[in-house]
Amino acid sequence: MRLLDPEIPNARAVVVDADPNSRSTLMSMLKSFGVGRIDQLNRVADARRVLPALDFDIIVCEYHFPGETTTGQELIDELRLTHKLPLSTVVIMVTGDASYSHVAEAAESAVDAYLIKPHTREGLRHKLAEARARKRQLQPILQKVDAKAYAEAAELCNQLFETRGPGWVQAARIGAELMLKLGNAQAALRMQEAVLATKALPWARTGITQADAPPGSLNAARRTLESLLAEQPGLSDAYDVMCRTMLEQGDAAGALAAMRRASALNPASVPRMQKFGVLAFYYGDPGEALQALQQATEMGLSAKAYDLQGLVLLATLQFDRRLSKDLAQSQAAMGRLLSLVPSSVRLNRFSLVIDTLRLISMGRMADAIDQVKHMLQSVREPQFDFEAACNALMLAARLEREDASVDRIEVDLAQLAQRFAVSKATCELLISAARREESLTGTIRQGYAQIGSYAEAGVSLSVAGKPQAAVEALLARAEETLNCRLLDLADHTLQRHHSAIRETQPLKDRAQALRSRYHSYGTQLRMVRTP
Repeated sequence: MRLLDPEIPNARAVVVDADPNSRSTLMSMLKSFGVGRIDQLNRVADARRVLPALDFDIIVCEYHFPGETTTGQELIDELRLTHKLPLSTVVIMVTGDASYSHVAEAAESAVDAYLIKPHTREGLRHKLAEARARKRQLQPILQKVDAKAYAEAAELCNQLFETRGPGWVQAARIGAELMLKLGNAQAALRMQEAVLATKALPWARTGITQADAPPGSLNAARRTLESLLAEQPGLSDAYDVMCRTMLEQGDAAGALAAMRRASALNPASVPRMQKFGVLAFYYGDPGEALQALQQATEMGLSAKAYDLQGLVLLATLQFDRRLSKDLAQSQAAMGRLLSLVPSSVRLNRFSLVIDTLRLISMGRMADAIDQVKHMLQSVREPQFDFEAACNALMLAARLEREDASVDRIEVDLAQLAQRFAVSKATCELLISAARREESLTGTIRQGYAQIGSYAEAGVSLSVAGKPQAAVEALLARAEETLNCRLLDLADHTLQRHHSAIRETQPLKDRAQALRSRYHSYGTQLRMVRTP
């Protein structure tokens, strides 16, 4: 036996292949390299469940799975998209198709090597050794990422990028994503442009678009994406970015169309199908939403890529369609999942929503009203987020349709709207969650208008040469409403006029105390499970 490298006996590998002969051959090759432990999987469904749960150092995956709609490439893409596959894992994709489109696809999804059939022992050895050597070069960066030390990891990426050392293209890709996470769009843009100059594929252009699209400056990014998709209509990642860009612009119909296209390109991708279902629920056709969420749930309910808010929305649609048996099954599924993590605040909240839908469907209105009251009374708690607000509104709207109003709902709704209506997009999403019930939406719009008035008053004080009074007023209103738009405006005024403000530190401390407990910004539409 000739060891692939000194550390290979400690490595754990898995071969994912439906063909038992091919699987056996690949496992034999890996064993001859000295791999310490080798597992095998023969179905995509098993791989979707097992790969995120166990720490594999090496994955050798077949591209084609006869009789299944998901390819190996789509499986890996899904796991990378939802951050369920460590960057340190080496992924080798095996296929008999050597066309450029597939090779490019592998490179774009960060697959480490593409092994073309008929492959040889030495061919696999070379690919694997090269990929592991590259991972060793990137190991300091990957360790920092795993430890969530993103700023330090980004700096290491930048050092390798600047020196053009071994693995710098991979480091630039990781670094660009980290720079975007840290808010340094210019550094991300510089890295992506350097990668693009090496002729390294469309994902770099997608990354450039993300780096070039800070909030409030999205038109150029949208034009770039439209140009890219005209050239590469099959580039799913670009549709993901287009969807986010359009949502930030308030173009919900465009975002829905982009995600409809992305899910059509990857019908077996759980996160993309779920994103499509969520957007269709809020902005599109309920029938289309039901079909997409049902498909995503059937494919991935037990997968880490699936976010259980999808089950909540599916149950809501089942309630609307009077599908009592299906609703009961969703309730039972949520109960089983909650029993695995009974202390989860989020899953308990989900379970409460579905239980309330069942109470309404059974005519137990008094009990259902009590549940919704309990939810709305939590609107000022730190863990009550935008998602919880939308779910509470969904239930309130359905009670309204049943002529079962909640007492004092105007007061609770006013607090909810003032906390979460940070932009026109969030206001419209809250209204969509409330099914545009006139008895509810008027209060939401008034809350949003009130936040606008508070913001304008703060700006007027600043323009009048009273920045300290502006910051104090904005902070007072932010503490009253918990609205992060007002908090951000106070921060901005404090930074811009710090030299004209007495004792800035107490104001900074007030802002930080509020932000650390209640930070919640953007549309806050959680469409897939987040790490």
